Amino acid sequence: MQPDPATPPAGGTAASVSPPPPSSSLIFLGTGCSGALPDTRCLIRPGAPPCHVCSMGLSLPPDQNPNYRLNTSLLIEYYCHDDGTHMYILIDIGKTFREQVLRWFVHHKVPSVDSIILTHEHADAVLGLDEVWVVQPRNDRNKSEQIPIFLTQFTMDSVARRFPYLVEQKPEDGDEDAQAAKIDWKIIEEDVDKPFVASGLEFVPLPVMHGEGYICLGFLFGRRARVAYLSDVSRFLPKTEHAISKSGAGQLDLLILEANALHGVGDAFSTHLTLISRCYQEDSS
Repeated sequence: MQPDPATPPAGGTAASVSPPPPSSSLIFLGTGCSGALPDTRCLIRPGAPPCHVCSMGLSLPPDQNPNYRLNTSLLIEYYCHDDGTHMYILIDIGKTFREQVLRWFVHHKVPSVDSIILTHEHADAVLGLDEVWVVQPRNDRNKSEQIPIFLTQFTMDSVARRFPYLVEQKPEDGDEDAQAAKIDWKIIEEDVDKPFVASGLEFVPLPVMHGEGYICLGFLFGRRARVAYLSDVSRFLPKTEHAISKSGAGQLDLLILEANALHGVGDAFSTHLTLISRCYQEDSS
């Protein structure tokens, strides 16, 4: 009779089983619109009948509720197999960032953020910058280390007007006891031919229209799997569409594309794609 392989031999110990190797992952901190969901207007001034989606937004705890959504934001948990480093890279830090930290950083045991990348300068992408100091990495002496933030010059100019104390690296209103974030501002280009590296991972900027006359960035990244992340899109620019096509960067493994609504094809004033409008573009191309 053959012994059960799960049973150790007499007087022996079970063979040790190696844990699976670490891997990279994506954590969606938020997939909601600029005002997040549920829309408070639907709750404090309900219609007749009340909004079905926003009503469901209060029916379950937030972590179990697909209709409770915070500002669009992605946390990349990046494990580099070359040197064994483990990094956290954040794309966008909007108005709901504090709640995202309390809900998802705690749940996933994320200790800090190593780099931040901004897609554009709207409130739902940058107003959480005041909380950067909370997630800054710390050294062996428990001192905060600089955190690099990658952004275009246009976004930098807007951030400087809103958060002068962060750009000047000094506490707000002369309060010397206040905690000021230590930030290394890094300017990137709106150009698919000018990639940059954040915490060891290369990113290719993917400029898209976010309403006519306004450019927002998406990003192409990944070493073993190619991921294109595109939020706040109303129209694709030709170079970006080529960059994420088979003839450009090659076959994507994952396309993350925000659509604010299911129906409608949009017009010249639209700032976001709808799911139907994107399908229509695919069928027409």
